[in-house]
Amino acid sequence: MRKSAMLLIAVALAGCGGSSKSSATPAATKAAAGPATTLKLAADKSALKFDKTSLTAPAGKVTIQMSNPSMLSHNVAIEGNGLDAAGQIVGNGGTSTVTANLKAGTYTFFCAVDGHRAAGMQGTLTITG
Repeated sequence: MRKSAMLLIAVALAGCGGSSKSSATPAATKAAAGPATTLKLAADKSALKFDKTSLTAPAGKVTIQMSNPSMLSHNVAIEGNGLDAAGQIVGNGGTSTVTANLKAGTYTFFCAVDGHRAAGMQGTLTITG
């Protein structure tokens, strides 16, 4: 009887795990209708800021390409509405790219290098419906 009791416990515990697949998709990553859009951005050569503090695009696949003319390393990242995506950190002359399927709403784009966002290297990304 002891083996059967342990088997029942093992079966009950296995059922508690659930599936690793989730039927809920974060709102920001759901495929959004609309054209693919590429937005250009640049890091400032001498200050911790971008050349723009706001970007706008229609809902759908959005790519932000950030060129880096600075001697410091930078990247571009997007967060908001359940999304947190970042491009590669690049040095002088490099380009960091981040792409996401975005629905209408407001997001933040920023440099994810330690301390850069807090110093002001961020802006607002508005996705129109």
